[in-house]
Amino acid sequence: MKREIMKDLVSWKSKRNRKPLLLTGVRQCGKTYILKKFGEEHFDSYVYVNLERDPQIAAIFNYDYDTKRILQDISNLSLLPPIVPGKTLLIIDEIQLAPKAITALKYFAEDMPELSVVGAGSLLGVSIREEGASFPVGKVDRLEMHPMSFKEFLLESGSRRIVDSVEDYDITRPLPGYILENLNREYVNYLLVGGMPEAVKIWFESHNLSEVNEIQDNIILGYENDFSRHSPQNELTNLELIWRSIPEQLAQDNNKFVFSRVKKSARAKDLEKSIGWLIDAGLIHVVTKVDNPQVPLSFYRDSSFYKIYLCDVGLLSRMAGFTLKSLLEKDESTGGFRGSLTENFVNNELISLGYETYFWRSGNSAELDFLIEDDGRVIPIEVKANVNTKAKSYNVFVKRYECEIGFRFSLNYIGENREGGTKTYSLPLSSVYRIKDYLK
Repeated sequence: MKREIMKDLVSWKSKRNRKPLLLTGVRQCGKTYILKKFGEEHFDSYVYVNLERDPQIAAIFNYDYDTKRILQDISNLSLLPPIVPGKTLLIIDEIQLAPKAITALKYFAEDMPELSVVGAGSLLGVSIREEGASFPVGKVDRLEMHPMSFKEFLLESGSRRIVDSVEDYDITRPLPGYILENLNREYVNYLLVGGMPEAVKIWFESHNLSEVNEIQDNIILGYENDFSRHSPQNELTNLELIWRSIPEQLAQDNNKFVFSRVKKSARAKDLEKSIGWLIDAGLIHVVTKVDNPQVPLSFYRDSSFYKIYLCDVGLLSRMAGFTLKSLLEKDESTGGFRGSLTENFVNNELISLGYETYFWRSGNSAELDFLIEDDGRVIPIEVKANVNTKAKSYNVFVKRYECEIGFRFSLNYIGENREGGTKTYSLPLSSVYRIKDYLK
């Protein structure tokens, strides 16, 4: 599978001041696969160890931080080839299970900078937060991996040549109808299949949603098992309640996260630790409100008012019991959730492109779905689940604030026009992954 993060890994390898790398990401998003592929394609060899499968290897890090001894013991105990700095990639998977292995990265950075070493783990983000003082601050590089984006999904599909076709067209011209039709069809499939590599693989092999759903159920069960195995026991109930409430929260007209929907009379302080755990695990994304949309947006956010989206739209559809029939028939009873599912898709696409997302609200009169910051500019983004492109809140925003450029995404394609002084692109949802091309 072609993953965009490979470019980041290659860039890391060529950095002059390269440090050991920590790769975070949710379970089953493809970390192990891409690291092994990276080792095969860009090194003479790679050595892969998994600290969950082999506790004996994890124990190697408990003795001392002598880097030469550590490498020798890994080779001897695992019966793997010698690890040669400058030629071998060392991959330490599930590194969060051995905190001293994370600490050891500091000594690899200081004593053996020529060695390429990567630590990865499905709950590594949680471990980093919990380790605190023992984490090698300033001695590691970090990357986060997400489920497959829509572009990566397209590259696996029978329509993979669409990506090349789209990029060949001038962005100021509408796409031909036959290309847009293919894109929209794959977009609908993506909302149900999502970006978990195993689910994507099965979908393009069988095109059987029942088989995809079975894989999704196993992934969801795996996440819930992680709650009981790795979370603080006093937070377990709250974690489960928050996790299961997400589809219901998103189905509401006002999909602001409301604590009482999780547990009656619950307040922020009751649930904030559990929400933080889910964020660190990469399972949810929090989008905070901005009242005053100025640069930097992070300075003006209201951290007490936010929405929560899931890391993968396919898993969200499955947890909500949302079906292909629900998507295609556009029944009014599912309209609220369909809109939020579309927002979840756009949010995940923006995150995969490296943006931090916010939303804007003006009292109870107007709400803009997303704001991002790009090259010192605030970029407003409105999202519509259907072909309707009327965007009252977007119009209010661009009239009130002077923006250079903005976007309205729907199932329609209108192209470029002016909203006051703002150049507005009205584009299909299947084009969100190209937003950086338009911003250039």
